[in-house]
Amino acid sequence: MNPSDPEVLAVERERGSGPVRTFRFTAAETSVDLGGKTVRTWTYGHDVPGKEVRVTAGDILDLTLVNHLPVGTTLHTHGARLRCDMDGVPWLTQAPIEPGADFRYRFAVSHPGTYLLHSHEGMQLDRGLYAPLIVEDPKEPLSYDREWVVVLDDWLDGVAGSTPDGVLLQLHKGKAPRMDMGGGPSGHAHHDTPARGPSRILRHSHSTLLDGMGGNVAYPYYLVNGRLPHAPSVFRARPGDRIRLRIINAGGDTPFRVALGGHELTVTHTDGYPVKHRTTDALLLGMSERYDVLVTAKDGVFPLVALAEGKNARALAVLRTDRSRGLPPPSVHPDELDRRVVPARRMAPDDSVAYSDREPDRHIRIKLTGNMKQYNWAFDHRPYSVEQRHPVRQGERVRLTLINATDMWHPIHLHGHTFALMGFGDTGTRKDTAIVLPHRKLVFDFYADNPGLWMLHCHNQYHSESGMMTILGYLKN
Repeated sequence: MNPSDPEVLAVERERGSGPVRTFRFTAAETSVDLGGKTVRTWTYGHDVPGKEVRVTAGDILDLTLVNHLPVGTTLHTHGARLRCDMDGVPWLTQAPIEPGADFRYRFAVSHPGTYLLHSHEGMQLDRGLYAPLIVEDPKEPLSYDREWVVVLDDWLDGVAGSTPDGVLLQLHKGKAPRMDMGGGPSGHAHHDTPARGPSRILRHSHSTLLDGMGGNVAYPYYLVNGRLPHAPSVFRARPGDRIRLRIINAGGDTPFRVALGGHELTVTHTDGYPVKHRTTDALLLGMSERYDVLVTAKDGVFPLVALAEGKNARALAVLRTDRSRGLPPPSVHPDELDRRVVPARRMAPDDSVAYSDREPDRHIRIKLTGNMKQYNWAFDHRPYSVEQRHPVRQGERVRLTLINATDMWHPIHLHGHTFALMGFGDTGTRKDTAIVLPHRKLVFDFYADNPGLWMLHCHNQYHSESGMMTILGYLKN
């Protein structure tokens, strides 16, 4: 089935046609102040993160992306159930938008939640090409006074000559990874980018939570809402305010352990889908995971710390309800970071989104392979090819078993669908991105109800661009 086939359009019509919300992004090279440090990078509209896009479930999102970059680009709406030809995967759902051209992304937004807009071309996500997408619920069941969107990131672009493309080459010992992207011999211009700047390869890293290395890249900076820890963004509220935090990990290689000093977090959603409310002191977010939490603000100044898991570094923002006190130091370490961390698999879906006990119609089994020495990340030892297909049929319930045969953890993302985590009792938490620990397996079910061609890949950008990607393809009936 092709991305614009009649079956795709039929499902899109079923999503309805609400008010049209129009936006325009321009991808361009610019200078960005991260809080006393200015870097040259690529952004949407000169800001990091890009300007928030906010719509309501049932709306039609109409977003034009104008490309003023020197290379092609695309825009992917991470986590959204959308029509396939608007998914933004280069050479699969569309050709890259050439320099000087534009592309209009238009689709019905059917489900509320916290999502992420980002480039899906090469290593561009690990620059500044990302922005939060908030889809409000017209029947919002939560009660709160304020909303705080928190975007986490790891940063190296433009620092001492580093670029993400150059660091990818460092990890490959100067030899460009070769994949069949469908757009030419390599499919990506970044393969021709020289490796400049100091070595960013992370030599020593360990995370108990992740049972191994935290990541592969030693970033010089870690950010919350585009700001460094010594010049953090400050969210102002009143004591007693009930605040909804929408936390998004926009990083390329870094998991973040997040806690708000002096406060307990009540988890309400993960990846846009509600869970039965669960309290925790801290959360672990893999790349492109999102969590919504509620807190009741106390009186004072409180650090929101995102610990770069396994990397001995942190990002910082501040919650302020008292104007008389100073800001916490950049090295602040709230006790909550070392207390309870409740993973998604230990949460339970809200009854409104829980799957039934129906048995799967199809089983797919994929092994995660590769190692740090050769940097040959792949599925089933096969680097990505645009011609790969794991077939599914519309209407099926599919069980996907991912077996991690590597020494690394991987955040695995499925485009165009959400899935239910299986094998942990009767939990079935709904997700679109989930962590697979080293030498463990992850089992999830999803309904094949969104026809087209859909990426399944590791959301460590350096792993995916080394080959850890594949495609689920719907069969024609």
